Amino acid sequence: MNTQSEPRSANPRTLEGEFDYVIVGAGTAGCVLANRLSEDPETSVLLLEAGGKDDYHWIHVPVGYLYCIGNPRTDWLYKTREEPGLNGRALSYPRGRVLGGSSSINGMIYMRGQRDDYDEWARVTNDTSWAWNNVLPIFKRSEDYHGGASESHGAGGPWRVEKQRLKWKILETFSQAAQQTGLPATDDFNRGDNSGVGYFDVNQKRGIRWNASKAFLRPALKRPNLTIITGALTQRVVFEGRRCVGVEYRGNDVDYLAKARCEVILSAGAVNSPQLLELSGIGNGTRLQNLGIEVVQDLRGVGENLQDHLQLRMAYKVDGVRTLNTASAHWWGKLMIGLQYVLFQSGPMSMAPSQLGAFAKSDPNDRSLTRPDLQYHVQPLSLERFGEPLHRFNAFTASVCHLRPTSRGSIHIVSPQASAPPLIAPNYLSTDYDRHVAANALRLTRRIAAAPALAPYRPQEILPGIEFQSEEELQQAAGKVGTTIFHPVGTCRMGTADDPAAVVDHRLRVIGVDGLRVVDASVMPTITSGNTNSPTLMIAERASDMIREDRRARLAGQESAARTASPVTIA
Repeated sequence: MNTQSEPRSANPRTLEGEFDYVIVGAGTAGCVLANRLSEDPETSVLLLEAGGKDDYHWIHVPVGYLYCIGNPRTDWLYKTREEPGLNGRALSYPRGRVLGGSSSINGMIYMRGQRDDYDEWARVTNDTSWAWNNVLPIFKRSEDYHGGASESHGAGGPWRVEKQRLKWKILETFSQAAQQTGLPATDDFNRGDNSGVGYFDVNQKRGIRWNASKAFLRPALKRPNLTIITGALTQRVVFEGRRCVGVEYRGNDVDYLAKARCEVILSAGAVNSPQLLELSGIGNGTRLQNLGIEVVQDLRGVGENLQDHLQLRMAYKVDGVRTLNTASAHWWGKLMIGLQYVLFQSGPMSMAPSQLGAFAKSDPNDRSLTRPDLQYHVQPLSLERFGEPLHRFNAFTASVCHLRPTSRGSIHIVSPQASAPPLIAPNYLSTDYDRHVAANALRLTRRIAAAPALAPYRPQEILPGIEFQSEEELQQAAGKVGTTIFHPVGTCRMGTADDPAAVVDHRLRVIGVDGLRVVDASVMPTITSGNTNSPTLMIAERASDMIREDRRARLAGQESAARTASPVTIA
Protein backbone atom coordinates (compact mmCIF):
# COMPACT_ATOMS: atom_id res chain seq x y z
CA MET A 1 0.00 0.00 0.00
CA ASN A 2 1.22 3.52 -0.81
CA THR A 3 1.86 5.31 2.48
CA GLN A 4 3.00 8.63 1.01
CA SER A 5 0.92 11.49 2.40
CA GLU A 6 -0.88 13.70 -0.10
CA PRO A 7 -2.39 17.05 0.78
CA ARG A 8 -6.19 17.13 0.58
CA SER A 9 -7.48 19.35 -2.18
CA ALA A 10 -9.29 22.44 -0.95
CA ASN A 11 -11.64 22.27 -3.95
CA PRO A 12 -12.19 18.68 -5.05
CA ARG A 13 -13.67 18.20 -8.49
CA THR A 14 -17.38 17.37 -8.23
CA LEU A 15 -18.64 14.43 -10.25
CA GLU A 16 -21.42 15.31 -12.67
CA GLY A 17 -24.80 14.67 -11.15
CA GLU A 18 -25.73 13.31 -7.75
CA PHE A 19 -26.42 9.71 -6.80
CA ASP A 20 -29.05 8.37 -4.49
CA TYR A 21 -26.50 6.06 -2.86
CA VAL A 22 -22.70 6.15 -2.73
CA ILE A 23 -21.18 2.83 -1.65
CA VAL A 24 -17.55 2.79 -0.53
CA GLY A 25 -15.85 -0.55 -1.11
CA ALA A 26 -16.62 -3.22 -3.73
CA GLY A 27 -15.92 -6.17 -1.49
CA THR A 28 -18.49 -8.80 -0.63
CA ALA A 29 -20.96 -6.40 1.00
CA GLY A 30 -20.47 -3.62 -1.53
CA CYS A 31 -21.08 -5.93 -4.48
CA VAL A 32 -24.31 -7.20 -2.92
CA LEU A 33 -25.56 -3.69 -2.19
CA ALA A 34 -24.69 -2.39 -5.66
CA ASN A 35 -26.69 -5.19 -7.22
CA ARG A 36 -29.73 -5.07 -4.95
CA LEU A 37 -30.11 -1.29 -4.79
CA SER A 38 -29.70 -0.85 -8.55
CA GLU A 39 -32.49 -3.37 -9.19
CA ASP A 40 -34.79 -0.36 -8.84
CA PRO A 41 -34.36 1.61 -12.09
CA GLU A 42 -35.44 4.78 -10.26
CA THR A 43 -32.44 4.52 -7.90
CA SER A 44 -28.95 5.69 -8.91
CA VAL A 45 -25.93 4.01 -7.31
CA LEU A 46 -22.22 4.83 -7.31
CA LEU A 47 -19.78 2.11 -6.20
CA LEU A 48 -16.22 3.19 -5.35
CA GLU A 49 -13.35 0.67 -5.12
CA ALA A 50 -9.76 1.54 -4.21
CA GLY A 51 -8.40 -1.50 -6.05
CA GLY A 52 -8.71 -2.59 -9.65
CA LYS A 53 -10.80 -4.99 -11.67
CA ASP A 54 -10.83 -8.69 -10.83
CA ASP A 55 -9.24 -9.64 -14.15
CA TYR A 56 -6.05 -11.14 -12.68
CA HIS A 57 -6.08 -14.82 -13.68
CA TRP A 58 -4.88 -16.07 -10.28
CA ILE A 59 -8.03 -14.71 -8.65
CA HIS A 60 -10.10 -17.31 -10.48
CA VAL A 61 -7.90 -20.38 -10.05
CA PRO A 62 -8.66 -21.65 -6.51
CA VAL A 63 -5.02 -22.26 -5.59
CA GLY A 64 -4.26 -18.76 -6.84
CA TYR A 65 -4.86 -17.31 -3.38
CA LEU A 66 -1.15 -18.09 -2.90
CA TYR A 67 -0.37 -15.44 -5.53
CA CYS A 68 -3.05 -12.93 -4.47
CA ILE A 69 -2.28 -12.68 -0.77
CA GLY A 70 0.75 -10.46 -0.36
CA ASN A 71 0.36 -9.08 -3.89
CA PRO A 72 -0.24 -5.31 -4.09
CA ARG A 73 -2.45 -5.91 -7.11
CA THR A 74 -5.05 -7.63 -4.92
CA ASP A 75 -4.11 -7.10 -1.25
CA TRP A 76 -3.87 -3.99 0.98
CA LEU A 77 -0.66 -5.50 2.44
CA TYR A 78 -1.56 -4.63 6.01
CA LYS A 79 0.44 -5.83 8.99
CA THR A 80 -0.43 -6.01 12.65
CA ARG A 81 1.62 -4.47 15.39
CA GLU A 82 4.07 -6.76 17.18
CA GLU A 83 1.71 -8.89 19.25
CA PRO A 84 2.64 -9.70 22.89
CA GLY A 85 0.49 -12.84 22.81
CA LEU A 86 2.41 -14.12 19.78
CA ASN A 87 5.83 -13.75 21.39
CA GLY A 88 6.32 -10.34 19.82
CA ARG A 89 5.59 -11.40 16.24
CA ALA A 90 3.82 -9.11 13.76
CA LEU A 91 1.52 -10.81 11.26
CA SER A 92 0.58 -10.06 7.69
CA TYR A 93 -3.11 -9.12 7.64
CA PRO A 94 -4.50 -9.80 4.15
CA ARG A 95 -7.51 -7.77 2.98
CA GLY A 96 -8.79 -7.79 -0.59
CA ARG A 97 -8.08 -4.65 -2.61
CA VAL A 98 -9.87 -5.50 -5.85
CA LEU A 99 -13.41 -5.94 -7.12
CA GLY A 100 -14.88 -8.68 -4.96
CA GLY A 101 -12.69 -7.66 -2.02
CA SER A 102 -11.62 -10.50 0.22
CA SER A 103 -13.96 -12.89 -1.61
CA SER A 104 -11.39 -12.64 -4.44
CA ILE A 105 -8.47 -13.84 -2.29
CA ASN A 106 -10.01 -15.89 0.55
CA GLY A 107 -10.35 -19.63 1.15
CA MET A 108 -13.76 -19.88 -0.58
CA ILE A 109 -15.32 -21.80 2.33
CA TYR A 110 -19.10 -21.42 2.59
CA MET A 111 -19.88 -21.23 6.30
CA ARG A 112 -22.77 -19.57 8.12
CA GLY A 113 -21.79 -20.20 11.73
CA GLN A 114 -24.04 -21.38 14.54
CA ARG A 115 -27.64 -20.62 15.46
CA ASP A 116 -26.60 -19.12 18.80
CA ASP A 117 -24.33 -16.58 17.06
CA TYR A 118 -27.30 -14.81 15.53
CA ASP A 119 -29.56 -15.22 18.53
CA GLU A 120 -26.84 -13.36 20.46
CA TRP A 121 -26.91 -10.57 17.88
CA ALA A 122 -30.67 -10.32 18.36
CA ARG A 123 -30.16 -9.99 22.11
CA VAL A 124 -27.42 -7.35 21.81
CA THR A 125 -29.42 -5.23 19.36
CA ASN A 126 -32.83 -5.87 20.93
CA ASP A 127 -33.99 -6.79 17.42
CA THR A 128 -35.31 -10.31 16.80
CA SER A 129 -34.91 -9.91 13.05
CA TRP A 130 -31.20 -10.75 13.56
CA ALA A 131 -32.07 -14.14 15.15
CA TRP A 132 -31.19 -17.36 13.33
CA ASN A 133 -34.75 -18.22 12.29
CA ASN A 134 -35.06 -14.82 10.63
CA VAL A 135 -31.67 -14.64 8.91
CA LEU A 136 -31.84 -18.20 7.55
CA PRO A 137 -34.25 -17.16 4.74
CA ILE A 138 -31.80 -14.38 3.84
CA PHE A 139 -28.95 -16.89 3.52
CA LYS A 140 -31.17 -19.08 1.36
CA ARG A 141 -32.24 -16.19 -0.87
CA SER A 142 -28.66 -15.61 -2.02
CA GLU A 143 -27.72 -19.25 -2.37
CA ASP A 144 -27.40 -21.54 -5.34
CA TYR A 145 -26.69 -24.78 -3.48
CA HIS A 146 -25.29 -27.79 -5.32
CA GLY A 147 -27.88 -30.10 -3.73
CA GLY A 148 -30.84 -27.93 -4.67
CA ALA A 149 -33.40 -26.19 -2.49
CA SER A 150 -34.30 -27.69 0.89
CA GLU A 151 -35.34 -26.65 4.37
CA SER A 152 -31.76 -25.50 4.99
CA HIS A 153 -30.59 -24.35 1.55
CA GLY A 154 -31.65 -22.23 -1.39
CA ALA A 155 -31.27 -22.72 -5.13
CA GLY A 156 -31.15 -20.33 -8.06
CA GLY A 157 -29.55 -17.43 -6.18
CA PRO A 158 -26.33 -15.70 -7.26
CA TRP A 159 -24.03 -17.22 -4.58
CA ARG A 160 -22.87 -20.59 -5.95
CA VAL A 161 -22.04 -23.29 -3.39
CA GLU A 162 -20.48 -26.59 -4.47
CA LYS A 163 -18.74 -29.63 -3.07
CA GLN A 164 -14.96 -29.80 -3.24
CA ARG A 165 -13.67 -31.53 -6.36
CA LEU A 166 -11.06 -33.84 -4.85
CA LYS A 167 -10.31 -35.84 -1.73
CA TRP A 168 -7.10 -37.19 -0.24
CA LYS A 169 -6.63 -40.46 1.61
CA ILE A 170 -4.88 -38.70 4.48
CA LEU A 171 -7.92 -36.45 4.94
CA GLU A 172 -10.30 -39.40 4.93
CA THR A 173 -8.09 -41.01 7.57
CA PHE A 174 -8.03 -37.85 9.70
CA SER A 175 -11.83 -37.80 9.53
CA GLN A 176 -11.95 -41.38 10.78
CA ALA A 177 -9.53 -40.52 13.59
CA ALA A 178 -11.67 -37.53 14.62
CA GLN A 179 -14.72 -39.80 14.74
CA GLN A 180 -12.80 -42.23 16.92
CA THR A 181 -12.21 -39.40 19.40
CA GLY A 182 -15.94 -38.65 19.58
CA LEU A 183 -16.77 -36.24 16.73
CA PRO A 184 -19.75 -37.28 14.59
CA ALA A 185 -19.51 -37.30 10.81
CA THR A 186 -21.51 -34.59 9.04
CA ASP A 187 -22.30 -33.77 5.43
CA ASP A 188 -23.43 -30.19 6.11
CA PHE A 189 -21.94 -27.57 8.45
CA ASN A 190 -24.65 -24.99 7.68
CA ARG A 191 -27.84 -26.10 9.41
CA GLY A 192 -27.26 -24.01 12.53
CA ASP A 193 -25.31 -26.68 14.42
CA ASN A 194 -21.93 -27.30 12.82
CA SER A 195 -20.75 -30.03 15.21
CA GLY A 196 -18.76 -32.84 13.65
CA VAL A 197 -16.24 -33.59 10.93
CA GLY A 198 -16.71 -33.44 7.16
CA TYR A 199 -15.75 -31.66 3.95
CA PHE A 200 -16.32 -27.94 3.55
CA ASP A 201 -18.68 -26.61 0.90
CA VAL A 202 -17.00 -23.96 -1.23
CA ASN A 203 -17.88 -20.92 -3.32
CA GLN A 204 -16.76 -22.33 -6.64
CA LYS A 205 -18.40 -23.07 -9.97
CA ARG A 206 -17.00 -26.13 -11.74
CA GLY A 207 -13.59 -25.73 -10.12
CA ILE A 208 -13.33 -21.94 -10.55
CA ARG A 209 -13.53 -19.37 -7.73
CA TRP A 210 -16.95 -17.76 -7.45
CA ASN A 211 -16.37 -14.33 -5.91
CA ALA A 212 -18.85 -11.59 -5.05
CA SER A 213 -17.95 -9.67 -8.20
CA LYS A 214 -19.03 -12.54 -10.45
CA ALA A 215 -22.09 -13.29 -8.37
CA PHE A 216 -23.46 -9.78 -7.88
CA LEU A 217 -21.63 -7.13 -9.94
CA ARG A 218 -21.46 -8.75 -13.35
CA PRO A 219 -25.23 -9.29 -13.63
CA ALA A 220 -25.72 -5.57 -12.89
CA LEU A 221 -23.03 -4.07 -15.16
CA LYS A 222 -25.41 -3.11 -17.97
CA ARG A 223 -27.79 -1.20 -15.72
CA PRO A 224 -27.59 2.52 -16.61
CA ASN A 225 -28.29 3.50 -13.00
CA LEU A 226 -25.12 1.78 -11.64
CA THR A 227 -21.73 3.50 -11.89
CA ILE A 228 -18.55 1.70 -10.79
CA ILE A 229 -15.23 3.51 -10.36
CA THR A 230 -12.06 1.56 -9.58
CA GLY A 231 -8.77 3.03 -8.41
CA ALA A 232 -10.77 5.37 -6.16
CA LEU A 233 -9.27 5.82 -2.68
CA THR A 234 -11.96 7.32 -0.47
CA GLN A 235 -10.44 9.92 1.83
CA ARG A 236 -13.34 10.98 3.99
CA VAL A 237 -17.09 11.25 4.34
CA VAL A 238 -18.46 14.77 3.83
CA PHE A 239 -21.00 16.31 6.21
CA GLU A 240 -23.25 19.34 6.15
CA GLY A 241 -23.97 19.81 9.81
CA ARG A 242 -24.74 16.32 11.07
CA ARG A 243 -25.97 14.96 7.75
CA CYS A 244 -23.71 12.98 5.45
CA VAL A 245 -23.95 14.36 1.92
CA GLY A 246 -21.17 12.54 0.04
CA VAL A 247 -17.55 11.41 0.01
CA GLU A 248 -14.24 12.73 -1.17
CA TYR A 249 -12.05 10.27 -3.04
CA ARG A 250 -8.80 10.39 -4.97
CA GLY A 251 -8.32 8.85 -8.39
CA ASN A 252 -5.57 9.40 -10.96
CA ASP A 253 -4.00 12.01 -8.65
CA VAL A 254 -7.18 14.10 -8.71
CA ASP A 255 -9.53 14.72 -5.76
CA TYR A 256 -13.24 14.24 -6.42
CA LEU A 257 -16.45 14.86 -4.51
CA ALA A 258 -19.27 12.37 -5.02
CA LYS A 259 -22.60 13.58 -3.65
CA ALA A 260 -25.32 11.33 -2.20
CA ARG A 261 -28.96 12.41 -2.08
CA CYS A 262 -30.05 9.61 0.26
CA GLU A 263 -27.14 7.85 1.95
CA VAL A 264 -23.47 7.01 1.96
CA ILE A 265 -22.80 3.37 2.80
CA LEU A 266 -19.39 2.28 4.06
CA SER A 267 -18.67 -1.31 3.00
CA ALA A 268 -14.91 -1.04 3.26
CA GLY A 269 -14.46 -3.87 5.76
CA ALA A 270 -13.40 -4.27 9.36
CA VAL A 271 -10.13 -2.39 8.76
CA ASN A 272 -11.10 0.41 6.40
CA SER A 273 -14.61 1.28 7.61
CA PRO A 274 -13.47 2.39 11.09
CA GLN A 275 -10.50 4.09 9.45
CA LEU A 276 -12.85 6.14 7.24
CA LEU A 277 -15.12 7.03 10.13
CA GLU A 278 -12.18 8.36 12.12
CA LEU A 279 -10.80 10.27 9.12
CA SER A 280 -14.26 11.85 8.82
CA GLY A 281 -14.53 12.97 12.43
CA ILE A 282 -16.48 10.07 13.90
CA GLY A 283 -14.77 8.25 16.74
CA ASN A 284 -13.06 8.90 20.05
CA GLY A 285 -13.03 12.69 20.21
CA THR A 286 -9.77 12.95 22.11
CA ARG A 287 -7.94 10.69 19.65
CA LEU A 288 -9.27 12.62 16.66
CA GLN A 289 -8.44 16.04 18.11
CA ASN A 290 -4.89 14.88 18.79
CA LEU A 291 -4.60 14.18 15.05
CA GLY A 292 -6.08 17.55 14.11
CA ILE A 293 -9.40 16.11 12.91
CA GLU A 294 -12.59 18.06 13.65
CA VAL A 295 -15.02 15.93 15.67
CA VAL A 296 -18.44 15.40 14.09
CA GLN A 297 -19.65 12.69 16.48
CA ASP A 298 -17.89 11.33 19.56
CA LEU A 299 -18.36 7.55 19.29
CA ARG A 300 -15.92 5.73 21.54
CA GLY A 301 -16.65 2.33 19.98
CA VAL A 302 -15.21 3.16 16.54
CA GLY A 303 -12.24 0.88 15.91
CA GLU A 304 -12.70 -1.03 19.16
CA ASN A 305 -14.08 -4.57 19.68
CA LEU A 306 -11.79 -6.12 17.06
CA GLN A 307 -12.22 -9.91 17.02
CA ASP A 308 -10.43 -12.43 14.84
CA HIS A 309 -9.90 -16.18 14.65
CA LEU A 310 -6.35 -17.15 15.56
CA GLN A 311 -5.38 -20.49 14.04
CA LEU A 312 -2.81 -22.77 15.62
CA ARG A 313 -1.00 -24.73 12.91
CA MET A 314 -0.04 -28.25 13.92
CA ALA A 315 1.83 -30.30 11.31
CA TYR A 316 2.51 -34.05 11.27
CA LYS A 317 4.99 -35.96 9.17
CA VAL A 318 3.53 -39.26 7.91
CA ASP A 319 4.82 -42.41 6.22
CA GLY A 320 3.13 -44.72 3.74
CA VAL A 321 0.61 -42.23 2.36
CA ARG A 322 0.98 -39.56 -0.30
CA THR A 323 0.33 -35.86 0.30
CA LEU A 324 0.66 -32.74 -1.82
CA ASN A 325 4.18 -32.22 -0.48
CA THR A 326 5.57 -35.03 -2.63
CA ALA A 327 2.90 -34.96 -5.35
CA SER A 328 4.19 -31.51 -6.38
CA ALA A 329 7.86 -31.98 -5.49
CA HIS A 330 9.16 -32.44 -9.06
CA TRP A 331 8.56 -30.72 -12.36
CA TRP A 332 6.63 -33.63 -13.82
CA GLY A 333 4.32 -33.64 -10.78
CA LYS A 334 3.65 -29.93 -11.22
CA LEU A 335 3.05 -30.49 -14.95
CA MET A 336 0.47 -33.21 -14.30
CA ILE A 337 -1.28 -31.04 -11.72
CA GLY A 338 -1.40 -28.15 -14.20
CA LEU A 339 -2.77 -30.33 -17.01
CA GLN A 340 -5.40 -31.80 -14.72
CA TYR A 341 -6.70 -28.32 -13.98
CA VAL A 342 -6.48 -26.98 -17.53
CA LEU A 343 -8.32 -30.00 -18.95
CA PHE A 344 -10.81 -30.79 -16.20
CA GLN A 345 -10.77 -27.92 -13.63
CA SER A 346 -9.97 -30.52 -10.98
CA GLY A 347 -6.98 -31.77 -9.02
CA PRO A 348 -4.85 -29.82 -6.53
CA MET A 349 -5.20 -26.50 -8.38
CA SER A 350 -8.96 -26.62 -7.75
CA MET A 351 -8.41 -27.05 -4.01
CA ALA A 352 -9.63 -24.57 -1.47
CA PRO A 353 -6.82 -23.87 1.03
CA SER A 354 -8.56 -26.26 3.45
CA GLN A 355 -10.68 -29.20 2.42
CA LEU A 356 -11.65 -31.09 5.56
CA GLY A 357 -13.22 -29.33 8.52
CA ALA A 358 -14.22 -30.22 12.04
CA PHE A 359 -16.03 -28.45 14.88
CA ALA A 360 -15.45 -29.62 18.43
CA LYS A 361 -15.55 -28.56 22.07
CA SER A 362 -12.22 -27.60 23.60
CA ASP A 363 -13.27 -29.28 26.87
CA PRO A 364 -16.00 -31.94 26.50
CA ASN A 365 -16.27 -32.13 30.29
CA ASP A 366 -17.16 -28.43 30.66
CA ARG A 367 -20.96 -28.44 31.00
CA SER A 368 -21.12 -24.69 30.40
CA LEU A 369 -19.77 -25.31 26.91
CA THR A 370 -23.01 -26.08 25.07
CA ARG A 371 -21.69 -25.89 21.49
CA PRO A 372 -18.40 -26.30 19.62
CA ASP A 373 -15.83 -23.60 20.26
CA LEU A 374 -13.06 -24.98 18.01
CA GLN A 375 -12.82 -25.20 14.22
CA TYR A 376 -10.31 -27.30 12.28
CA HIS A 377 -8.99 -26.62 8.79
CA VAL A 378 -7.15 -29.77 7.68
CA GLN A 379 -4.83 -29.81 4.65
CA PRO A 380 -2.85 -32.60 2.88
CA LEU A 381 0.35 -30.53 2.99
CA SER A 382 2.76 -28.78 5.33
CA LEU A 383 5.21 -25.88 5.32
CA GLU A 384 7.13 -23.87 7.88
CA ARG A 385 5.14 -20.68 7.33
CA PHE A 386 2.84 -19.15 4.73
CA GLY A 387 4.67 -18.23 1.52
CA GLU A 388 7.49 -20.73 1.97
CA PRO A 389 7.91 -23.98 -0.04
CA LEU A 390 6.19 -27.18 1.00
CA HIS A 391 8.21 -29.66 3.02
CA ARG A 392 9.95 -32.34 0.95
CA PHE A 393 8.38 -35.16 2.95
CA ASN A 394 4.77 -36.31 3.25
CA ALA A 395 2.83 -34.49 5.96
CA PHE A 396 -0.53 -32.97 6.81
CA THR A 397 -1.54 -29.81 8.68
CA ALA A 398 -4.37 -29.55 11.20
CA SER A 399 -4.99 -25.90 11.97
CA VAL A 400 -7.35 -25.26 14.87
CA CYS A 401 -8.89 -21.93 15.90
CA HIS A 402 -10.87 -20.72 18.90
CA LEU A 403 -14.25 -19.68 17.49
CA ARG A 404 -15.34 -17.26 20.20
CA PRO A 405 -12.25 -15.59 21.68
CA THR A 406 -12.63 -13.29 24.65
CA SER A 407 -9.62 -11.20 23.60
CA ARG A 408 -10.49 -7.85 22.03
CA GLY A 409 -8.27 -5.67 19.90
CA SER A 410 -8.55 -2.39 18.01
CA ILE A 411 -7.91 -0.63 14.71
CA HIS A 412 -7.19 3.11 14.74
CA ILE A 413 -5.74 5.71 12.43
CA VAL A 414 -2.35 7.19 13.24
CA SER A 415 -2.49 9.95 10.61
CA PRO A 416 -5.15 12.22 9.09
CA GLN A 417 -4.08 10.96 5.65
CA ALA A 418 -6.22 8.23 4.09
CA SER A 419 -3.17 6.64 2.46
CA ALA A 420 -1.52 5.91 5.82
CA PRO A 421 -2.31 2.40 7.08
CA PRO A 422 -4.04 2.22 10.47
CA LEU A 423 -2.56 0.57 13.54
CA ILE A 424 -3.96 -2.97 13.74
CA ALA A 425 -3.70 -4.42 17.26
CA PRO A 426 -5.62 -7.74 17.43
CA ASN A 427 -4.48 -8.41 21.02
CA TYR A 428 -4.45 -12.17 20.46
CA LEU A 429 -4.29 -14.51 23.47
CA SER A 430 -4.56 -11.60 25.87
CA THR A 431 -6.94 -13.36 28.31
CA ASP A 432 -6.33 -16.35 30.56
CA TYR A 433 -9.38 -18.04 29.06
CA ASP A 434 -8.13 -17.78 25.48
CA ARG A 435 -4.71 -19.11 26.44
CA HIS A 436 -6.30 -22.07 28.24
CA VAL A 437 -8.54 -22.87 25.26
CA ALA A 438 -5.48 -22.72 23.00
CA ALA A 439 -3.68 -25.27 25.18
CA ASN A 440 -6.74 -27.53 25.14
CA ALA A 441 -6.96 -27.20 21.35
CA LEU A 442 -3.39 -28.48 20.97
CA ARG A 443 -4.16 -31.37 23.32
CA LEU A 444 -7.26 -32.35 21.33
CA THR A 445 -5.31 -32.34 18.07
CA ARG A 446 -2.75 -34.68 19.62
CA ARG A 447 -5.55 -37.03 20.71
CA ILE A 448 -6.87 -37.16 17.15
CA ALA A 449 -3.37 -37.76 15.76
CA ALA A 450 -2.95 -40.63 18.23
CA ALA A 451 -6.25 -42.33 17.26
CA PRO A 452 -6.07 -45.85 15.74
CA ALA A 453 -7.07 -44.74 12.24
CA LEU A 454 -3.85 -42.74 11.77
CA ALA A 455 -1.56 -45.28 13.45
CA PRO A 456 -0.55 -47.06 10.19
CA TYR A 457 1.00 -43.80 8.96
CA ARG A 458 3.03 -43.17 12.14
CA PRO A 459 2.31 -39.42 12.48
CA GLN A 460 5.16 -37.41 14.01
CA GLU A 461 4.44 -33.89 15.26
CA ILE A 462 6.78 -31.37 13.65
CA LEU A 463 4.85 -28.18 14.56
CA PRO A 464 4.86 -26.91 17.23
CA GLY A 465 6.84 -29.91 18.54
CA ILE A 466 6.25 -32.65 21.07
CA GLU A 467 8.56 -30.93 23.57
CA PHE A 468 5.67 -28.61 24.54
CA GLN A 469 3.73 -30.55 27.21
CA SER A 470 2.71 -28.55 30.29
CA GLU A 471 -0.09 -25.96 30.32
CA GLU A 472 2.47 -23.16 30.34
CA GLU A 473 4.49 -24.76 27.52
CA LEU A 474 1.40 -25.31 25.39
CA GLN A 475 0.37 -21.68 25.82
CA GLN A 476 3.88 -20.70 24.74
CA ALA A 477 3.53 -23.01 21.72
CA ALA A 478 0.26 -21.32 20.77
CA GLY A 479 2.08 -17.99 20.66
CA LYS A 480 4.76 -19.61 18.50
CA VAL A 481 2.52 -21.11 15.79
CA GLY A 482 -0.57 -18.89 16.00
CA THR A 483 -1.51 -16.83 12.95
CA THR A 484 -4.61 -15.09 11.67
CA ILE A 485 -7.12 -16.97 9.59
CA PHE A 486 -8.23 -13.62 8.11
CA HIS A 487 -11.58 -13.10 9.88
CA PRO A 488 -11.47 -9.59 11.42
CA VAL A 489 -14.87 -8.30 12.55
CA GLY A 490 -16.57 -6.05 15.07
CA THR A 491 -14.83 -2.66 14.76
CA CYS A 492 -18.11 -0.77 14.05
CA ARG A 493 -20.31 -3.02 16.12
CA MET A 494 -24.07 -2.70 16.13
CA GLY A 495 -26.09 -2.28 19.30
CA THR A 496 -28.71 -0.10 20.90
CA ALA A 497 -28.56 3.69 20.97
CA ASP A 498 -27.84 3.69 24.71
CA ASP A 499 -24.93 1.25 24.33
CA PRO A 500 -21.72 3.29 24.70
CA ALA A 501 -19.75 0.68 22.70
CA ALA A 502 -22.13 0.66 19.73
CA VAL A 503 -21.25 2.45 16.48
CA VAL A 504 -24.35 1.58 14.42
CA ASP A 505 -27.90 0.78 15.45
CA HIS A 506 -29.83 -2.38 14.64
CA ARG A 507 -30.49 -1.07 11.12
CA LEU A 508 -26.77 -0.31 10.63
CA ARG A 509 -27.19 3.48 10.73
CA VAL A 510 -24.26 5.32 12.30
CA ILE A 511 -25.43 6.59 15.67
CA GLY A 512 -25.75 10.34 16.06
CA VAL A 513 -25.62 11.37 12.39
CA ASP A 514 -27.94 11.12 9.38
CA GLY A 515 -27.44 9.62 5.95
CA LEU A 516 -24.62 7.23 6.83
CA ARG A 517 -24.56 3.45 7.32
CA VAL A 518 -21.91 0.81 7.73
CA VAL A 519 -22.58 -2.52 6.04
CA ASP A 520 -19.82 -5.12 6.32
CA ALA A 521 -18.19 -7.49 8.84
CA SER A 522 -17.28 -4.58 11.10
CA VAL A 523 -20.88 -4.36 12.37
CA MET A 524 -20.85 -7.83 13.94
CA PRO A 525 -21.14 -7.40 17.71
CA THR A 526 -19.61 -10.86 18.19
CA ILE A 527 -17.73 -13.00 15.70
CA THR A 528 -19.54 -15.90 14.06
CA SER A 529 -18.50 -19.46 14.86
CA GLY A 530 -16.85 -20.16 11.53
CA ASN A 531 -15.63 -18.43 8.38
CA THR A 532 -17.03 -14.91 8.08
CA ASN A 533 -17.48 -14.22 4.35
CA SER A 534 -20.98 -15.57 3.83
CA PRO A 535 -22.29 -14.03 7.09
CA THR A 536 -21.05 -10.71 5.69
CA LEU A 537 -22.98 -11.38 2.49
CA MET A 538 -26.12 -12.04 4.56
CA ILE A 539 -25.62 -8.75 6.43
CA ALA A 540 -25.52 -6.91 3.10
CA GLU A 541 -28.65 -8.68 1.86
CA ARG A 542 -30.47 -7.62 5.04
CA ALA A 543 -29.14 -4.09 4.73
CA SER A 544 -30.40 -3.81 1.15
CA ASP A 545 -33.89 -4.66 2.41
CA MET A 546 -33.61 -2.05 5.18
CA ILE A 547 -32.37 0.65 2.82
CA ARG A 548 -35.16 0.01 0.32
CA GLU A 549 -37.75 -0.02 3.13
CA ASP A 550 -36.46 3.32 4.41
CA ARG A 551 -36.52 4.76 0.90
CA ARG A 552 -40.13 3.71 0.38
CA ALA A 553 -41.10 5.17 3.75
CA ARG A 554 -39.32 8.43 2.95
CA LEU A 555 -41.02 8.75 -0.43
CA ALA A 556 -44.39 7.93 1.09
CA GLY A 557 -43.81 10.61 3.71
CA GLN A 558 -42.90 13.17 1.07
CA GLU A 559 -46.05 12.36 -0.91
CA SER A 560 -48.16 12.65 2.21
CA ALA A 561 -46.60 16.00 3.08
CA ALA A 562 -47.20 17.25 -0.46
CA ARG A 563 -50.87 16.27 -0.30
CA THR A 564 -51.25 17.99 3.06
CA ALA A 565 -49.63 21.16 1.74
CA SER A 566 -51.80 21.30 -1.42
CA PRO A 567 -54.56 23.93 -1.35
CA VAL A 568 -58.10 22.58 -1.16
CA THR A 569 -60.58 23.98 -3.71
CA ILE A 570 -64.26 24.12 -2.65
CA ALA A 571 -66.69 24.05 -5.51
